[in-house]
Amino acid sequence: MADAEGKTIVFFPEGAFGPTNNCLGIGEVLRRRGHRVIFVVEESFAGTLEEKGFEERLMRLSPAPEVKEEPGQFWKDFVRGTAPVFRKSTFDQLEEFIAPTWQALLDGARYVDERLVEIFEEAQPDAIVEDNVCAFPAIPANGRPWVRIVSCNPLELKDPELPPPFSGLPIDDRSAWDLYRDEYGRVTGDMQADFSEFCVGRGAPPLPDGEMIHESPWLNLYLYPREVDYPRSRPLGRTWHNLESSVRTTDAEWKLPPELADREGALIYVSLGSLGSGDVPLMKNLVEALAETSHRYVVSKGPQHPEYDLTDNMVGKEFLPQVSVLPQVDLVITHGGNNTTTECLHFGKPMVILPIFWDQHDNAQRIDEAGFGVRLPTYSFGEGDLAGAIDRTLADDGLRARLAVVAHRLQESPGNERAAHLIESVASTAEHAVRR
Repeated sequence: MADAEGKTIVFFPEGAFGPTNNCLGIGEVLRRRGHRVIFVVEESFAGTLEEKGFEERLMRLSPAPEVKEEPGQFWKDFVRGTAPVFRKSTFDQLEEFIAPTWQALLDGARYVDERLVEIFEEAQPDAIVEDNVCAFPAIPANGRPWVRIVSCNPLELKDPELPPPFSGLPIDDRSAWDLYRDEYGRVTGDMQADFSEFCVGRGAPPLPDGEMIHESPWLNLYLYPREVDYPRSRPLGRTWHNLESSVRTTDAEWKLPPELADREGALIYVSLGSLGSGDVPLMKNLVEALAETSHRYVVSKGPQHPEYDLTDNMVGKEFLPQVSVLPQVDLVITHGGNNTTTECLHFGKPMVILPIFWDQHDNAQRIDEAGFGVRLPTYSFGEGDLAGAIDRTLADDGLRARLAVVAHRLQESPGNERAAHLIESVASTAEHAVRR
C-alpha cells in the first residue's frame, strides 16, 4: 500500500525505447498506488511521457543540434554511423563498436551531471530509479535512496564462471572467454579508470574494478526468467532481486488487419528494435527472405520506414504496440534486445534471433542453448536458413508446451508489480531491500 501522502519517485532511464518502456511499466504501477512519478528524459523524448500522464524533467547528453530531434536520435545517429561494424565478429566489435559506445556513454554522463544535480534538488525525490549501463555520479552523490535496474542481459553482472558480456560466447565452451576478456580490458581500461576518477571528483564512490556503474546499497533489479538465467559461481548480493520479466500494460490495443486475417499461414512478428531496424539494407534483405515463405508477417519498420517496402504477406508501421501484438502471434523474429526477449518468454512465444550489437549476442546465444529459439548469423544466413529455422521452430510441439508453462508462471507474478512494491518500500523507509 502507498503511504497516505504518497512519495516522489524519479525515474532516469537510458535514452532508448527499451529502458524507457521498462521504467514506464513500473512507473505506471507506482502512480496507480498514489505516488508522484517523474521521468528524467532526453529532450528528444519531450512530451512522450507527459502524454501518458507523467511529469517530465528534460536534460541533454550532448550540445543541442540545430534541427529538431526524434526520440532517441542521439543513439539512432550513433548506431547508423557504426552499422558496418555489426557485420564483424563480436571480438572485432570490441575496439570498433563497444569501446566507442562506452566512450560516448561516459562523455554523456559527464556532460549531464550538473543538470541532474539541479533536477534532484528541485524534485526532492524520496527515491531515484535509474535504468542505465553507466554511472551518473549525481545519483549516488546526492545521498538519497536510489535503485539500479539492469534491463540488459544479466551477463552484465559478471561472474568468472560465465561468458564475458557482449561476446555471444557459449556457456559450455570456454576456449575464447579469456581472449575476449583480455581484449575488453585493453580497449576499456583507461576510460574506466578516468571515469572512476570523475565520479570521485563529483562526490560519488569510485567504481569497482572493470565496472562502469555502481551497485546500489538499497536495491538492485534485473529481469531474466529463471528458465534461462545463468548458474552463478558467486551469488549476487542480497539487495539484488530478479523480476524475471517486467511487462508494461500501457500499450494501445492492436488488431490484425483484414489483409492478413484472410490469408493462410502462421502469424509472425518481426522487430529488430528501434535501432536495428534503422539498418535499411538489412531490413530489405530480411523482407526479401520472408517474402518467399508461406507465412504472414507483422513488421515493426522502425525509423527508416519510408526507405523500404513490404510485400503482400506483410503489414507494418514505423512503431507497433509490441506488448499488444505479441499475444496474437505464433513466433517472433527479433534482434534479441533484453526487453523483447523477456517479453517473448512472458507471452510464451518462440524466437528466431538475429543479433546485431551489445547484449543481443548474449541473448541470442542463451535462448538458443536453452532451447527456446534459434540463433542465426544476422548478416550471413544462407538461402533457406531463415525459412528453415522458422518452420522447424513452429513445428516443435514440445517447445510450445514448455513455453506455455513459462508464460503461465511469469504472468501469475508480474515483475512490474513486484518492482513497484520494492521501490515503494525503499522510498517509504529508506531501508535496504534485501532478499529473504
